[in-house]
Amino acid sequence: MSGPTALLALEDGTTFRGTGFGAEGETFGEVVCNTAMAGYQEVLTDPSYAGQIVAMTAPHQGNYGIAPEDDESWGVQVSGFVVREASRRASSWRAEGTLQDRLASSGIVGMEGLDTRALTLIVREQGAMRAAVSTVDLDPGSLVARVRATPGMAGADLARTVSTADTYEAAELVGRASTALGPVRRVAAYDLGMKRNILRLLAAHGIETTVFPAQTPAAQIAAGGYEGVFFSNGPGDPAATSYGVAACRDLLGKVPIFGICLGNQLLGLALGGRTYKMAFGHRGVNQPVQDLATGAVEITSHNHGFAVDPAAWPRDADGAALTDHGRVHLSHWNLNDGTLEGMRCLDVPAFSVQYHPEAAPGPHDAVPLFAEFRTAMEAA
Repeated sequence: MSGPTALLALEDGTTFRGTGFGAEGETFGEVVCNTAMAGYQEVLTDPSYAGQIVAMTAPHQGNYGIAPEDDESWGVQVSGFVVREASRRASSWRAEGTLQDRLASSGIVGMEGLDTRALTLIVREQGAMRAAVSTVDLDPGSLVARVRATPGMAGADLARTVSTADTYEAAELVGRASTALGPVRRVAAYDLGMKRNILRLLAAHGIETTVFPAQTPAAQIAAGGYEGVFFSNGPGDPAATSYGVAACRDLLGKVPIFGICLGNQLLGLALGGRTYKMAFGHRGVNQPVQDLATGAVEITSHNHGFAVDPAAWPRDADGAALTDHGRVHLSHWNLNDGTLEGMRCLDVPAFSVQYHPEAAPGPHDAVPLFAEFRTAMEAA
């Protein structure tokens, strides 16, 4: 693909030259790597990637083009996109444009033609770091200096920047909830960076969802008569998302709660725990996670740079965490690095996972968690 010369600069001083595609200009953000071979459109439109320049480790991206119905939000959310090679054509009957077209129309700077293997090794060894992609400032010293002057992800409150501005009914986007499983349940969902496939799967499990802005007070939700509350995925530092922590804390014990990704971190903080920034995070579709209750291992999709610290609470004789809201089973663990991946409260109806059971295009091992949420509401 012919295009302008582009420069990728990392805060450690490393630079890569390549070719720009998509929009021309420059962009700043935290550079992270995603290991998925497919699903680039879902990555581009996932609000959890706000403020990040995503580098794909699989070398060829854009093969099947762009299909608008596969968007996970209202538009492209990444700050920048870096690939080894962008496909020059879209080989799918569903495609309505190419990857290049989508980035250009969205004003997002992309870059190809660099050694993404070398970039991945740097991120793997040094950790996610501040970076920039530019087609206008091609001086390495200048661009590195400007990168070092930008803020990092720690302390960044980004959920409010990607959340819906107005309350809406999920049925407007994904259709009415299924009645195949019995009476339809009514749920309030906090949009902290909500992916649309979450709403599709809630509807498929007979759950009608009303979506609220991230900063909605818990009292407003509690007064709505909802049978459950869902806390979505989202970007930024969970400790800086104080309004989400407060809402989760205030709703614990009142209705069943289910949290995904950022929602998992907010539950951990609401339980009196703490979170920490990971060196390079988990981003991809092949993370093995074990559910201690069953021993089953799920292959899961991840996108997070922060995690809940399991050492934040004392434990009882059975290993349950002793929190501000009773005992909590630290239920799910990453088999690659031992990261805590899920929690189930034993004394109040609440549970959460760090990964993405709604992942599109997959894997789908963890989809039954939505049925577990419905079961919790039926029991309540």
